[in-house]
Amino acid sequence: MLNFDEALARILEQVTTLGTENIDIGNALNRVLAEPVFARTDQPPFDGSAMDGYAVQSGDVHPGAVLMQIGESQAGAGFNGTLSPGQCIRIFTGAPLPEGADAVVMQEVTSADGNQITFEKMVLPGQNVRPRGQDFSQGAELATSGTALSPAHIALIAAGNVPEIEVFKRPAIGLLATGDELKPPGSELTPGQIVGSNSFALNALFSPFASRILHLDNAPDSEEQLRALFQKALDGPADIIISTGGASVGDHDLVLPVLKSLGVTVDFWKIAMRPGKPVMFGRYENKLFFALPGNPVSAYVTAITLVLPAIRAACGFASPSNKTLRLPLAAPLSANGPRRHFMRCTIETGEGISSSVHPILQTDSSHLSSLAAANGLLIVDENTQALQVGQLVEVILI
Repeated sequence: MLNFDEALARILEQVTTLGTENIDIGNALNRVLAEPVFARTDQPPFDGSAMDGYAVQSGDVHPGAVLMQIGESQAGAGFNGTLSPGQCIRIFTGAPLPEGADAVVMQEVTSADGNQITFEKMVLPGQNVRPRGQDFSQGAELATSGTALSPAHIALIAAGNVPEIEVFKRPAIGLLATGDELKPPGSELTPGQIVGSNSFALNALFSPFASRILHLDNAPDSEEQLRALFQKALDGPADIIISTGGASVGDHDLVLPVLKSLGVTVDFWKIAMRPGKPVMFGRYENKLFFALPGNPVSAYVTAITLVLPAIRAACGFASPSNKTLRLPLAAPLSANGPRRHFMRCTIETGEGISSSVHPILQTDSSHLSSLAAANGLLIVDENTQALQVGQLVEVILI
């Protein structure tokens, strides 16, 4: 069996991006930049007020000073004139600083009698002023190629007066399930039948990274029908194809021989991990093919740990692998064997204490309620000795 790290490395070595496209910044959430973005304006584009108050010449202001208000400056409509000594301007947050002013006094330390404004405190030059370009200057790099765009990135780019960006195209992802026993939700189940859930989980997991999800039907445990369905999938528009079920070595596990007969180059089959040992990865022309186990927890864990990094890489992510946290263990764990264990867990925080990892001891690979209760996968490396409370462990957030 291949160790997990080598398997993931071999997958990522074979992933390529799918070209680029230009999109509106308003549709860019979770998209990955194909080229850096540079600001087209200063931000802010003028010296502006950081609060409501009075724009002044700082040298005029001391406790008891009285200045004459000669106008107002508000956001979108600045004061059209120049401030002279002995004068002040009523100003509001975000408004441009009038010419001649060098500070803003907050309104809470002033009192007004008509246009006569009395000041209670002195003010320093530049106080309560957001200088032009404080955030960024025109020409500054706002985001680098390979950045997956968060809402904050989108706000930053929009503030830079950039309406469109170049991003990597997302892959079309094909999903199919195998097994005579699988029925859709809402079916009347006869003895031996179960509801197929894998396609629903994988659809939800992959949708944010896909141009579209193609549901390629369910295949019964028939070599002829499986070959026809796989051939249709390989000839279709999907860039990445993921099947679930039939990947082991039983008499009805037909996926591996059928794929080989169709010309799929199988890179590896079986990984030293649990759950999810019987995972197959291969290529057909420019398409990637993953055959995942049929048990729902195994399918989901292998999808997160192996398939999702490949999809991110195809989307152009600079760092496609899963991010992990290092947190203290809340309960002891026994020694692990020769397969890396991705253990269901919960990450919990308590009042006044740091976060900690609570292992879920249910390890059945078909136990969906324990998977739904988990918000992380605790990584227990191969041949790890027993772990004690308080030891730091790596966790993938799910």
